[in-house]
Amino acid sequence: MTRKILTLLASTAILAGPAAAQDDETLKIGVLLTLSGPAAVLGEQARDGFQLAADEIGEIGGMPTELFIVDDEQKPDIAANKARELVERDGADIVVGPIFSNIAGAIVKPVTDGGAILISPNAGPSNLAGAECNKAFFSVSYQNDQNHEVMGAYAKEQGFDNVFLLAPNYQAGQDSLAGFKHSYDGGVAGEVFTQLGQLDFSAELAQIAAMQPDAVFAFMPGGMGVNLVKQYRQAGLESIPFLSAFTVDESTLPAQQDAAVGFFSGTNWAPDLDTPENTAFVAAFEEKYGKVPASYAAHGYDAAKLIDAAVRAAGGAADKDALIAALEGAEFASVRGDFAFGANHFPVQDFYLAEVVKREDGNFATSIVQPIFEDYADNYATECQMN
Repeated sequence: MTRKILTLLASTAILAGPAAAQDDETLKIGVLLTLSGPAAVLGEQARDGFQLAADEIGEIGGMPTELFIVDDEQKPDIAANKARELVERDGADIVVGPIFSNIAGAIVKPVTDGGAILISPNAGPSNLAGAECNKAFFSVSYQNDQNHEVMGAYAKEQGFDNVFLLAPNYQAGQDSLAGFKHSYDGGVAGEVFTQLGQLDFSAELAQIAAMQPDAVFAFMPGGMGVNLVKQYRQAGLESIPFLSAFTVDESTLPAQQDAAVGFFSGTNWAPDLDTPENTAFVAAFEEKYGKVPASYAAHGYDAAKLIDAAVRAAGGAADKDALIAALEGAEFASVRGDFAFGANHFPVQDFYLAEVVKREDGNFATSIVQPIFEDYADNYATECQMN
């Protein structure tokens, strides 16, 4: 079990023992992410991005800051209990997390009902963007459907009329295929939901080989994506275009390597996104951690910068209504350039088609090919009645 308590003053030090008694002079932030098991790399990227920004800032919001870094173990019941402990026992003002949407569904009430604010660096389930939106919930990443909508629009642009769809059977997987089909109106060769955590795709690849679709669209994050991409190449299917989101990215590429080169992804960010803030972030991240950052890290970094700007604007974290208002209008230097929240507390932002490349330094990364959507809000915002 991962649980670390960090205090950010002039420098960061690891402390042992219970949290200090809550007071209005200390900003307390829980960081609740998947940090064990096959998907740990995703949580580690978000944690490292957040920690990099926290180290750069020093005292977040100009306040002495305690970070409680906790592993949700990718289990909703455990995550809910740990979220409750962060708020009720540790006195967290803000909880940053999670990675997975089923975990978001489990922790949103324990966090927000307990009087804290939940800021997601990745998970963006459709219900929290729409009818179940929550004034104390913010997504700094995207709504789940949106990166998949990029690939649907691209498939339509390419004239593909027979696409095979593949995703794990949980909230984000369902959102992914809904997103793809929102912007794609061609034919569907097949639509398969696998078990979450599945690592053997021989049956699905046999179906694809038999059907010979115009393209394959897959959402398989973490270890699922590593295995799918390797097995796709091994099955000799590379002549069928491979479209994806979260399947080939900087969290999976160190394991996929050449097997992923030339595969496409929909995204709101890539390491070569041309903004001064992003150039500096990527260089600092690679120097500190010795790896290429993924979008999870970029969003973790932005989450810390967002909190810093909002707490300063609100004059602290004690007045939650003032802090929520400050988050809604926070101005900070996002790695993505211009950043603004929509009325449902999800970003309005640009989205891109990216392709996997092998860089001159030998590392693998995604690289922006072309913009697809500009200043794009999600499709659920109109269902949100914030109160």
